[in-house]
Amino acid sequence: MEKVLLHCCCAPCSLSCINTLREDNMDPVAFWYNPNIHPWKEYQARRDCLLEYASTIHMEVRIQEEYGLIDFVQHIICDVNHRCTYCYEHRLETTARYAAEHGFQYFTTTLLASIYQQHDMISEAGQRFGKQYGVTFLYRDFRPYFRAGNNEARTLKFYMQKYCGCIFSEAERYQKQIKRDKEKFSELSIK
Repeated sequence: MEKVLLHCCCAPCSLSCINTLREDNMDPVAFWYNPNIHPWKEYQARRDCLLEYASTIHMEVRIQEEYGLIDFVQHIICDVNHRCTYCYEHRLETTARYAAEHGFQYFTTTLLASIYQQHDMISEAGQRFGKQYGVTFLYRDFRPYFRAGNNEARTLKFYMQKYCGCIFSEAERYQKQIKRDKEKFSELSIK
């Protein structure tokens, strides 16, 4: 079995990837590097869920601990609407570099499982950083397994996040509620 460094953003998304890779005679080694995830409790919940699950399926996990709120915001603040580009590129470059430095021939990411992520940008960044660091980006379209993976995650009682990870995606998650609150409170008059 060939080892592949699998960048993991969370345990639910990993379910869409791990068995597929193992069926392809690949041995995934999970790599946790997600300085984009905020606040800390969200970061901790996702990391710990992945660690707990990995121990039940005998999957090695490598952790590069970095809760990077300030660094992340400093990199995207001038262009918040295109923050995903920085987010994908930073995490995939770090994964490719780690793979090269630790003897992995291949790397991939659970980001390729999500139907909500920008698949083409992820693939392009993975290919580019693979070439830069001399490792092969193992492209797989894991999206067909996304719903089944999420259903399995619910069955396993995994922590299920409600937004991508960054503080700005969390704000977007609440936009409908904010709009409803504005309408509700604008109708009230304070006397």
